Amino acid sequence: MNVPSTAANDLVFGWEKPGRGKWTLSGFLLASLGLHAFGFYLFQIVYPPAVALLPPPGRVSLIAPDTDEGRQLLRWLEAEDPALASTTQPAPDTKALVLPTIQHAPSYLGRQPVLKDLPPPPPALQIPSARPPAAVEKPSTPAQIITKPVSTVIRFSPELDSLITPQTPELKFSASGRDSPETARFLIAVNEKGEVRHCFLQSSSGDAALDQQARKYLALTRFPAIRNSPSSILGSLTWGTAILEWGNDLAPPPSPNPGPSTP
Repeated sequence: MNVPSTAANDLVFGWEKPGRGKWTLSGFLLASLGLHAFGFYLFQIVYPPAVALLPPPGRVSLIAPDTDEGRQLLRWLEAEDPALASTTQPAPDTKALVLPTIQHAPSYLGRQPVLKDLPPPPPALQIPSARPPAAVEKPSTPAQIITKPVSTVIRFSPELDSLITPQTPELKFSASGRDSPETARFLIAVNEKGEVRHCFLQSSSGDAALDQQARKYLALTRFPAIRNSPSSILGSLTWGTAILEWGNDLAPPPSPNPGPSTP
């Protein structure tokens, strides 16, 4: 199907630049600017500015009874008073009503009410006290606290406890404070000669001086059976733990020396 050439040309846009449109728009802008300038000159320069008139001052009219107009207006206000019109006015020849004086008589003077008894108190559901409130008894003899002697014990781990009982020095520790120390735990290493080569603190007793004494005590401990053990290897170390459970056989801390007294 062949399309005519005129129909094909109608579908193509015309991309040529308009010639008159630019000058027409510029002419309208210049005409609008000139019209605004002329209106400004006409209404702001030719015509004089309008003068603003101040409002009249307020006036107050006083009704004085010394003039005829004032007296007539006051009589009219008194005659047309709505409060007087709604009030019942008694006749001029009537007397004022005087109410008699009546003494008040309360109702409880004529009849005496019957008093009721109080209800019984509710039963006490609490368990009675084994020691009811009473005077404090004075003890005849002061109570004495008897403490049972408990010695300090050293416990070794199974690695060291399987050996022959070690040779330990005499247990003699002194605490630096009044508080009871906690259980101390040490990690020790024993060589083939039975000597303690290393001693490390794992759990403190809370007293640094007591921990140092326990470390020196374990360093002096000897295990003579390791020397003859067939499983001992030259240069090897046997590691284990030593736990010190403190008793009440600790020496008390030294009392502080009193300072020199001044005269």
